[in-house]
Amino acid sequence: MTLPHDVLNWLADLPRLGLYLVLAWLLYMVGLGVWIVLQKREPVATLSWVMSLALLPYIGFLIYFLLGPQKIQRQRLRRGRSRSGLEQFAGTPAGDPQCLELARLGFATTGLPPSSATAADWLVDGCATYDALLRAIAGARHHVHLEYYIWNPDRTGLRLRDALVERARSGVKVRLLLDAVGAGRMRRRHLRPLIDAGGEVAWFHPTRFQPFTRPWVNLRSHRKIVVVDGSTGFIGGINVTDEENESLLDGAYRDLHLRVEGAVVRSLQLVFVEDWVYAMGCEPKAFSEPDYWPSAPTGAVGAQVLVSGPDSSWEAIHRLHVAAIHEARRRVWLVTPYFVPGEAARMALTSAALGGLDTRLLVPRRSDSTLATLAARSYFDELLKAGVQVYEYGPRMLHTKALLADEDLCIVGSANFDHRSFRLNFEVSMLLRDRGICDALAAHLEGEFGQAQRVRLDRPMGLWRHRLPEAFARLLSPLL
Repeated sequence: MTLPHDVLNWLADLPRLGLYLVLAWLLYMVGLGVWIVLQKREPVATLSWVMSLALLPYIGFLIYFLLGPQKIQRQRLRRGRSRSGLEQFAGTPAGDPQCLELARLGFATTGLPPSSATAADWLVDGCATYDALLRAIAGARHHVHLEYYIWNPDRTGLRLRDALVERARSGVKVRLLLDAVGAGRMRRRHLRPLIDAGGEVAWFHPTRFQPFTRPWVNLRSHRKIVVVDGSTGFIGGINVTDEENESLLDGAYRDLHLRVEGAVVRSLQLVFVEDWVYAMGCEPKAFSEPDYWPSAPTGAVGAQVLVSGPDSSWEAIHRLHVAAIHEARRRVWLVTPYFVPGEAARMALTSAALGGLDTRLLVPRRSDSTLATLAARSYFDELLKAGVQVYEYGPRMLHTKALLADEDLCIVGSANFDHRSFRLNFEVSMLLRDRGICDALAAHLEGEFGQAQRVRLDRPMGLWRHRLPEAFARLLSPLL
């Protein structure tokens, strides 16, 4: 008799086995339920977790332990700016009465005040973005700071790495912060040339399993930040990979990035420094040299950096999106690859449309996540009935993340319009107030709408092919 059979026979002989199993399951549900409820998340998300894990006795505990929501005590970095000597570099409030409410909201939730840019240029798709990055890196004289979610060791990734190697050999301080999950394909051999040249590499939340300690495998840095000599910055949604380089792949992601100059770059620098200090465990005083924070004249473009993540309960980027939609008086155009809105965002969008605003939503026809695509479509009927114009872009995967409100306000960055970006990921966006910048974005988005298919309320909606899969995906949307 083998050991498994012996165990099964022993279990079968136990009296009241069914009762013991039921009691064990109840004990499991009480313990896990209390743990989840104490997280104080939205009731729908809490119930979704409880109901989902109830079907996975004991295994559910492991899933929640690894992937469940967590908070990180990083606010001490922001509270400690004055002690570290970095508070002076956060920027100076612009005092623009036209953006007072949003500016105050952004400042209160992020600690980063409104600022300005002397120049802001849109970069459409990867090829233009990588070329601009290479030019900026080649011109670096003091430092190059980079933070990315995905950086692959393919042709695009190695080309940019080699550009950093050249600058590091010339004495430029190069610091590269990579997410341990998103950039997991980058091995030591790929980064060794940069390190040997004098560059520094750090990993955000490396996977380290320690007894009785929850790993941070589900809390990623989704930010894309580049700061060159403290005077030029890049922000947006484009990672470093061939998958976003249309000069190499016809089916590369469709995406958008932003190059900025001026005082607002200080805020980007501060976000990078805080992430670097957090990842490395070093002292922020190492970045107090004036060359990291060059002075810049006040620019004509109003700009403010927005950050959010599990180190703050304010969901700043989420709040600013909703507030900008409520503030709009003529139009609201939202572009996102993943659309899983909460109740506040749904109410804001439908209220804008019901109030007669030109309200549009652009999403990919098929994203790289089938579940996310189905979940997004489950919200279409509500939006369409309210008057929101919904478009699906294809055949390329749309990866742009942008909000355009009226003629002079836009938000662009790394954050998707979903629960993960608003609550779990570390994200960074930039709010811009400028008629010319917004006109350029509007012209670009008009072209995107022109290449997309408009979703109709009377579209075919089969029970098994459409309605049921979308309903189930929506049920799981708080967990996405």
